[in-house]
Amino acid sequence: MSQIYSIRTAANREDQVVDYLIAKLERATKVQVYSVIRPHGMRGYIFIEVASKSDAEMAVQGVPYARGILPTEIPYPEIEHMLQQVKVEMNIQKGDIVEIISGPFKRENAKVMRLNKQKEDIVVELLEAAVPIPITVKMDAVKVIRREDSDDE
Repeated sequence: MSQIYSIRTAANREDQVVDYLIAKLERATKVQVYSVIRPHGMRGYIFIEVASKSDAEMAVQGVPYARGILPTEIPYPEIEHMLQQVKVEMNIQKGDIVEIISGPFKRENAKVMRLNKQKEDIVVELLEAAVPIPITVKMDAVKVIRREDSDDE
């Protein structure tokens, strides 16, 4: 029977802790770790599925940026919603005016030139740029401000 424990990490170092932990577990043979979970949007914590609490403590020992294990086991129903991938259909069309909400062009307005729904990428051109340069960004890095057909009305 597996148990899930929460590992407290340094803020914004969750990815490094996961990488160190996986590298350490590839070398270790006696530690029974079944999965390492880094939920999207949750800072300062990762989850580890192990056979016992002592396995979790041995796995985390010596891992940089890992601050320790919370003392109680986490019931699976508490984190189940973090593990299920929810597909949200983005309603972005060619010609839409969008605002970039992350990355180096944050808070810039742009016009959508192309969509690639398989890769979840869009190609935009910044509106306030002197020279129109196509920029490829992820669909979740933009939000629609207005539609092209709303300009005609």
